[in-house]
Amino acid sequence: MKRILITGENSYIGTSFQEWLAQYPKEYEVEAISVRGENWKETDFSKFDVVYHVAGIAHIKETKDNEKLYYQVNRDLAIDVAKKSKNEGIKQFVFLSSMSIYGVDEGVITKETPLNPKTAYGKSKLEAELLIQELDCETFKVAIVRPPMVYGKNCTGNYSKLSKLAKLSFIFPKINNQRSMIYIDNLSYFIEICIRNNTRGILLPQNSKYVNTSEMVAEIAKANNKKIYLINGIGWLIKGISKKSPIISKVFGTLIYDEDITFFDQYSHLNDVREISFIDSIKESEK
Repeated sequence: MKRILITGENSYIGTSFQEWLAQYPKEYEVEAISVRGENWKETDFSKFDVVYHVAGIAHIKETKDNEKLYYQVNRDLAIDVAKKSKNEGIKQFVFLSSMSIYGVDEGVITKETPLNPKTAYGKSKLEAELLIQELDCETFKVAIVRPPMVYGKNCTGNYSKLSKLAKLSFIFPKINNQRSMIYIDNLSYFIEICIRNNTRGILLPQNSKYVNTSEMVAEIAKANNKKIYLINGIGWLIKGISKKSPIISKVFGTLIYDEDITFFDQYSHLNDVREISFIDSIKESEK
């Protein structure tokens, strides 16, 4: 049995992972703690095998006033947790980073794409990555996970906005774009496989198939027994607006991890790899 400590109590990704592991009570023992304040420093890490660090700041508007907070939480806290983990005998440290560390708004990301974050969120995550990787060794294996957009039931962010729109509108632009995304249960399964295999290094998970935004909205509507009409002929307008609006670009632009680094292809040699399909993931998200 592996003993896992999740640092970041009540986080969406951490809680989802804990719920996922509940189906393996004989294989994993899981505990989650808050790392707000100073009390977490009194926790005995030595009784665990793995630390999965998910605490961080993401879905708040960046300002000059809160920029310092990003570095305090996403970088300084992360390295403090990692150092304590190594000092107290943790064997594997899994750090939840982000696709944002590339600073790419549109296009294809490969393993060779340079790291050039543009936001305080991306910069703080990258600085944390670099510092944590310095701790990596044979007895303290570091896994850096850079997921794209995560979606699922009760997930905040862009998915919740698209879901709300799909339920209210009866028309939506038909755009020929592609987005790398990962369903929350697929991400949890990915992390579980990494922990099971004591994986280290840079990990870029995603669903095995890219997502088209218009098709996603249509599937959300279908899951809610609604009909939505996808309108052709306004792609040029959306593309023009997206150049001036980061939000529109995030929804309608193309941003993908190269297929050569798709997780479920990398692990196809394992007998029990099972990905939840895109259509099923939308049904589950909309239950």
